[in-house]
Amino acid sequence: MGEILGFYAMPHPPIIIPEIGKGEEKKIKNTTEACNKIAEEIALLQPDTIVIVTPHGTMFSDAIAISYEKSISGSLSNFGAPQIHMDLEIDTLLTEKIIESAKTYNIPVVALNERLLKSYNVEYTLDHGVLVPLYFLRKKLSKFKLVHITYSMLSDIELYKFGIAINNALKESSTNSVFIASGDLSHKLKEEGPYNYSPYGEKFDKEIIGFLRDGDILGVFNIDENTVENAGECGLRSYYIMLGAMNGYKIKGELLSYEGTFGVGYGVMRFDLEKSTEDTLTQLIDAKKERYKNRLKNEDSYVRLARESLTYYITNGNYIDIPDYVPDEMKRSSRGVFVSLKKFGNLRGCIGTVFPVTNSLAEEIIRNAVEAGEQDPRFDPVEESELEDIHFSVDVLTEPIPATREELDPKKYGVIVNTGRKSGLLLPDLEGVDTIEEQLNIVLSKAGINAREKYSIEKFEVIRHK
Repeated sequence: MGEILGFYAMPHPPIIIPEIGKGEEKKIKNTTEACNKIAEEIALLQPDTIVIVTPHGTMFSDAIAISYEKSISGSLSNFGAPQIHMDLEIDTLLTEKIIESAKTYNIPVVALNERLLKSYNVEYTLDHGVLVPLYFLRKKLSKFKLVHITYSMLSDIELYKFGIAINNALKESSTNSVFIASGDLSHKLKEEGPYNYSPYGEKFDKEIIGFLRDGDILGVFNIDENTVENAGECGLRSYYIMLGAMNGYKIKGELLSYEGTFGVGYGVMRFDLEKSTEDTLTQLIDAKKERYKNRLKNEDSYVRLARESLTYYITNGNYIDIPDYVPDEMKRSSRGVFVSLKKFGNLRGCIGTVFPVTNSLAEEIIRNAVEAGEQDPRFDPVEESELEDIHFSVDVLTEPIPATREELDPKKYGVIVNTGRKSGLLLPDLEGVDTIEEQLNIVLSKAGINAREKYSIEKFEVIRHK
């Protein structure tokens, strides 16, 4: 019977590689030392296989991806270091067992090979989320096989179950392995970082490190969704899977290093496990149900109507009648409305009307909620199983009025541009849109209008319900 000999959380900053950092890597020497320490420990364990979860391989929104060829290779040529190259053997037997084990939990998995990825015009290759951690390990351990997993935008519970499936597959094999969760923490720690600064960045890093160190699995899964969404991280989903692979154990994390020198949080941790009889999966499921109930209690009538409209349409195939709880003001007035759906912080659908096309604001919400979930051409229709994970927001637009460029404010006003038959609209207060110039460039691009053309500008305000 096989087992997982050790669990580790490692970051993947290419700049830590001397051939890439060219001296800058010395500014995160604690991270380097911690990664070397983990490599030394893993080398002593002598695993047959390294199971690694990465955010940067070929990702599917609705299925976990596992590389499934006899081998896989890749380099850091995208970061100016083609000489950092690896060619690794895939543990195909263990990969097959993991895929089969995932089926028992109804977790969708895609077995990646060159032929499949070629149909998507994507290369079958190792990504830097794998190459950077293994750069340290390869200096200490030369012989091992690989299970290369790219996480998906499945729910947190599904990712946890997939981790359980990994552990079950290992128990049914004769393979001893080490599990590495590859992921960086917040990318918003500093203004000069890769993304705009957010106070949620430091908050997220502090909380996730504390919960992992204390072995507080429920804490990890209960981190405020707004904090997660605004942190700009890429490690949490790797951790969900790793924690699932630890199911049945009490855990304690040892923080070997944490640095945020370049505006990105790099956390290096190892974990100690102790057998437990607690049913963590049931606790997580119950906690999620409770969070959902609390979210519904705090919805106003606008958001509630949007959610219930889409839910009713998916389950019944037709539009809901205006419910009794809808106030008269929503029945009497007419406004343009945008309904947006987000799932795990990512857009899942958005449809809106600048000017009303129905008889009331309530009808406008009902119509646009259904179209956002079912008709947005960028996404597949929402399925019933997704509804608990989707957050709804409703933007009610004021009447657009003519404006000059100088009268715009991307945080306060949305903007509409028109010339001839071409027009475009951009809502206000969007992340990453901080200046009038940025706002106009985006909306002109959406409209297909050249900035040198003559065009009209209108502005409007939004009353946002979320």
